[in-house]
Parts: sequence; C-alpha cells; structure tokens
Amino acid sequence: MIRRTLLAATTALALAAPAAAQDFAITNATVATGDGSAPIENATVVVQGGKVVAAGVNVQVPAGVPVSDGSGTWVTPGIFATVTDLGLWDVGAVGESNDTTARNSPFSAALDTAPAVNPRSQHVLISRAAGITRAAVTPSAASSIFAGQGSMIDLGDDPQAVRRPRAFQFVELGEAGGRLAGGSRTAAHTLLRNALREASRFGEDSGLAGGPSRPAEVTTGDDIPIDPRLVESDAERATDVLLTRFDAAALVPVVTGHQPLYVHVERAADIRSVLGLRREFPQLDLVIVGASEGWMVADEIAAAGVPVIANALTDLPARFEQLASTQSNIGRMQDAGVKVAINAAAMEQPRYLPHFAGNLVALASVPRAAGLSWGEALASITSIPAEISGFGGQLGVLKPGAAGDVVVWDGDPLEVSSAPVRVYVDGVEQPLENHQTGLRDRYRDLDESELPKAYDW
Repeated sequence: MIRRTLLAATTALALAAPAAAQDFAITNATVATGDGSAPIENATVVVQGGKVVAAGVNVQVPAGVPVSDGSGTWVTPGIFATVTDLGLWDVGAVGESNDTTARNSPFSAALDTAPAVNPRSQHVLISRAAGITRAAVTPSAASSIFAGQGSMIDLGDDPQAVRRPRAFQFVELGEAGGRLAGGSRTAAHTLLRNALREASRFGEDSGLAGGPSRPAEVTTGDDIPIDPRLVESDAERATDVLLTRFDAAALVPVVTGHQPLYVHVERAADIRSVLGLRREFPQLDLVIVGASEGWMVADEIAAAGVPVIANALTDLPARFEQLASTQSNIGRMQDAGVKVAINAAAMEQPRYLPHFAGNLVALASVPRAAGLSWGEALASITSIPAEISGFGGQLGVLKPGAAGDVVVWDGDPLEVSSAPVRVYVDGVEQPLENHQTGLRDRYRDLDESELPKAYDW
C-alpha cells in the first residue's frame, strides 16, 4: 500500500528513542516475541539505546549492560491498543473534560485528535500500568458520519504523547452511520461517496491530489506539522454541498490513499458495501472496524487485502446488524487469511485486551469453535495492530531493531491473574502508579483507629 512507503520517513521520527533510554537485559524469563510464535522458556531480551538488539535463547549479553534475573516472569512486547479514546476524556459525564466528540462543531473530517490528547489522563496512566505502550486514539462521530482524524500515541511518562498526528480518518457507516446521515444506510453511503468525490475535485483544483509531499512544512502552536497549501490555498469550488473547504482538504489524503480510512461496520452486507467502494475509489486504504459478521464474508475480506479490527467476544447481538455475531468470528476470519487485530469491547478500557486474547485461546479448545493459538492471540494485540497502524516490524515485536517497548509480567500475560511488574517505552522504564493504585495503597493497611467517627444510627 502507498501508506507503507510514505510513512517510512515519519516512522523514523515516531520511533526515535529518547535520550534517557536505558540499556538492560532480562535473562531466564519466558519470552514471547509477539510475532505469532509460541513463548520461549529460559530466554533473554537485550535492549540498548532504546531498541531491542536480541531476544531468544543463547543470547550473549553485551559487556556493561545491566542484567536482571527474570526467573518466574514472562516478557513480551508492549501491547498496541487500537480504536481507543485514551487521553481524550477524564470524566465521561462531564462535558468539559470530554473531547471524544464535537457534536456542535461546523467541521467533521477535519477534526484532529492530536491537540486534545492529554498524556496525564488517568486513563493513560491506568492503561500503561496494564502493559499498553502504544495506542491509536480515535474520535467518535456525533454530528456527521465523519468522526475526524485519529492519532498514534505512546503511553510514556513524558509530555510528547502524540507520535503521529492525523494518522487515519474514521467514518461511521452501518446503523450508526445511517442515523447520523439522515436515517438510512442509503443516506450514509451517498454522503460518503459525495464527500470523497468532492475531496477528489478539491485535491485536483488545489494541487493537493499529487500526494502528501510537504516540501515546506509549517507548524501550529503545538508543533504538529500541517501542509502550508491547506493554509494558503484559496481554491474556489463550484459547489460546496456538504463539506467545508477544511473538511474537503482533510479527505484528500484519504481519496489518494495516503491516509487510511477506518470504517466502522458490523453487518456482512455493510462490509461488502465497504469493499465495493474501491471500484469507484481504487486508491482507498481501507481498515474495517467492528465486523461482528465478518466471518460470513471472510474470504472476500481476505481477497481484498483489507485488515480488520474486531471486538473479541461479541456473541449476543445488541443490534440488528450483529445478529450473526459469534465468539468464533476472529478465529474464522484469521483462518480465511484476514489480518485481524483485537479491539476491546469498550474502547475506553483497552487494559482488558490481554483478557480478551486469553479467552480466544481458551475458545480454541471448544468443539466446533474457532479460536486462536497462544502466539496468535498475543500477536493480535501486539504485532498485528502495529502492522495495521503502519509500524510493522518496529512495534509490537521483540526482534533486533524494534522499539524497546518491553513488558515484564508476573505470570502468563493472557491469564486474568497476571499483571505487569515493569513496563518500558523506548527503553525507558515507566512508573506504574495511578489513581487506582493510590487508592489501593491507601486502604490496604489502614489503621481503623485513624478513620473519622462514623454516624450513629
């Protein structure tokens, strides 16, 4: 895909190791590299300069690298969470602290999550303590089928969370899209096709359609690059039916294949309709999100080469578009050759991703069900979401040259009873404290004599 080649330059910046990166080695641990293979016992992981230099057995630790004995622990790459709203809200019911939607905004596709991400959000801290080191932050659609542009972030304890702004565009189709577009799927598809056509015309008129090259980038106040042609262009369009000029400009990279289009659909028929968009817009770089009935059209998805981000355990339909949902959905799609990443059922709780993956491992032993092997399950929350996000081979794996995102667990990471004991992002060990751990510590051994007097009834 065009995306994979054009993101090469920005990937180098996005994965640059900070100056505080630590050199370390962990020996005698059970190591899972995240590439789909089975865990390796009595293995070693070595990280230098913020990068993995070795992982496996018979690894020679370079002189001068601090070594810790990992006996009894498991070591994995950091978890890569997709379709999250990490850093966009504090209290869901308090509008002032919630930036997940922009219901009254005059813009839609142009909305950009990057300036709103708060790296000090408790949801970021809690997710980091759960072993998540990278995430795709997704806006939610509210006034249009176009939710806006998502960001790729790291969960390190530093102020620069956003590593790749405007990483993808998110659009709602299916039942939700029909409701937002005027009450019908026909309206949603008409709106989408009209918007993509309008963006194509705008790109041609303004000179943006040739590609995402940015020879003279300027920056906003938050140092997020923007194309100067979007700022300076005064191109006039004959008609402006449903898009503002800024929204049309934001969709130009989508129609030219330079920005992935994440499409949320659940029903098999809706998935077919999404795949059919390429007949009119052949350069679309599609990613399907949801796909509760994906197993029914798995061969078609695989033939189209479109990756899927799916909920792991949906089997009780909450809506008509999920009537054929089954826990075997992901296993069946993978068996058909579809690249599938696991998404948490509620995108504000990505910390449960290992538990969902573990359930799919258990499902593999259920008669007539389709689950995943242990290695496949771990890959579905590490290397596969990294590949879908454009970081294949550089995140979500423990192999030479990959980022030093390493998690040390006190047991099998896909077991509910296990938890991270150390987390590294780019080779820097991260604090695991958050509001929840503070409350735990406060009340764990509280002397009851220090409690305030209770009410007398």
